[in-house]
Amino acid sequence: MKPPSLTTIALALAVLAPMAPVQAETPAPAPALINGYQPTWWKEAVVYQVYPRSFKDSNGDGIGDIPGITSKLDYLQKLGVNVIWLSPHYDSPNADNGYDIRDYRKVMAEFGTMADFDKMLAGIKQRHMRLIVDLVVNHTSDEHHWFVESRKSKDNPYRDYYFWRDGKPDPAGKPGPDGKPTTLPPNNDPSFFSGSAWQFDPTTNQYYLHYFAVKQPDLNWDNPKVREEVYSLMRFWLDKGVDGFRMDVIPLISKNPAFPDLTPDQLHNYGNAYANGPHMHDYLQEMNRNVMAKYDVMTVGEALGISLEQTPLIVGDNRHELNMIFNFDAIRSNRTGRDFKPADLPTLKAIYTRHAEVLDTHSWDTVFLSNHDNPRIVSTFGDDSPEFRVPSAKLLATMLLTLRGTPFLYQGDELGMTNYPFKSIADFDDIEVKNAYKANVLTGKIPEDVFIANLRHTSRDNSRTPMQWDASTNGGFTTAAKPWLAENPNYTQINAAAEVADSNSIYNYTAKLIALRRAHQAFVYGDYKDIDPDNKSIFIYTRTLGTERYLVVLNFSPGPVAYTLPTSVKINSLVMSNLDTTSLITSTLNLAGWEARIYKLQ
Repeated sequence: MKPPSLTTIALALAVLAPMAPVQAETPAPAPALINGYQPTWWKEAVVYQVYPRSFKDSNGDGIGDIPGITSKLDYLQKLGVNVIWLSPHYDSPNADNGYDIRDYRKVMAEFGTMADFDKMLAGIKQRHMRLIVDLVVNHTSDEHHWFVESRKSKDNPYRDYYFWRDGKPDPAGKPGPDGKPTTLPPNNDPSFFSGSAWQFDPTTNQYYLHYFAVKQPDLNWDNPKVREEVYSLMRFWLDKGVDGFRMDVIPLISKNPAFPDLTPDQLHNYGNAYANGPHMHDYLQEMNRNVMAKYDVMTVGEALGISLEQTPLIVGDNRHELNMIFNFDAIRSNRTGRDFKPADLPTLKAIYTRHAEVLDTHSWDTVFLSNHDNPRIVSTFGDDSPEFRVPSAKLLATMLLTLRGTPFLYQGDELGMTNYPFKSIADFDDIEVKNAYKANVLTGKIPEDVFIANLRHTSRDNSRTPMQWDASTNGGFTTAAKPWLAENPNYTQINAAAEVADSNSIYNYTAKLIALRRAHQAFVYGDYKDIDPDNKSIFIYTRTLGTERYLVVLNFSPGPVAYTLPTSVKINSLVMSNLDTTSLITSTLNLAGWEARIYKLQ
């Protein structure tokens, strides 16, 4: 006779027990798939990036701050965005505008206090929006407590929180100021901000690694103590009610500790060489297990060096790493290295088609063409001339909000803000520009006028000029005599007050697009197909989900185009147009310059 099983014994005890058994909670059933996708809030979101230094100054010091953001939450709610991405708000010496963090649990004094942050977060929640914050953990500030301790001695408990290495012998053998022979950096790794990625520190006669500015030493993620410090600070913000993270240069967190010299090919594209270190996926999966899996969060990684083909390894449902990443193929499609080149529509279209082919229903995408590290979208992919600025800005909004993936808007996109008319190096704030100027102009490699002309198209400072709220002094951004970065002089014509009041403005058109996307899941989970990929002027594609079938037509040129639809495409009705025109439902579409239309198909 078999002895009773443990299950049988447990059931018998439950029957004999004097109190009713406690029933285990039944997990809520997963929502039904939509076109093969698992529906989630972050897939349906429209994200708006706030660069706090440039958004709104509340206290007249010329620097945007958190109370300023809180004062404009109604503006964002009316626009219709439901997730705000806040660029770094942490305590920082501002060597790289907040991306050099001194204290992850403290608000930058220029931006306000933790009480101000809590009030802003409460205001966001009250308006049924969510907040994600920047997670900058590839590096810290050199003023962070960990690095201050790390550089004191080779046996300091924080020494291996960072990468320290001996230098190589200098063949020249010249003695340094202390009389000892000088050394060369441990390898030939370059910094993204010019020069070597290694900085000599005389306290211990070793070099530390900094892929970015000298004041941004890279953390050593191979040290489990570092990883747990990061997970702890993530829990701190999530427990406050933050809804997730945008993760700065996250593919760079794992390094090859041997630090071999880069090959000539790797030096040509060192961003790719630095990404995908030997333990990157291990660390992201550990981060997910220890932190993200315990919260309902949105995570999006700045995926420097990650190819489209590698993307499913980070964002795939079964990988348990991140929800999404930013792939830079589209946003950099008009660059050759650091130099500007005119946008090519077939190239841009091919990128979106390739994304649809490579990323299946288990790998979610992002859609963006602007952020704090790139120039203004209308000046880059549109036409910022007085005649076409408004229609081309609306066309770009139409594309971003109807393509496949979670759309990300950058502050001022909804107004059609433009690039700044830079005239000299004195006009710039960006450390990347200043270092490149020293390395290229002062050494005679590039003429200054050529250098400045290229930056008018490419500089990050184009997107960092203050928000243009109204036609008053400094665009209503600040009451200070001078803002931290000059306001674009066109603020008297381009500003939020005028656009909110104008029913035909870019702002109100964008709000209608967001509402359309929210009302029709075809624009979120629907299939995507480019109908005419080789056309140099027209971008025409379908978004279809069951009986919901839409056609998006975009004329990426200033001239009129008579476009004949394929016989298989039958229009039912016009849903939206960026021009105030009456459109006949015919097989030939007579499109004005930079016209955008959305049709419902039969």
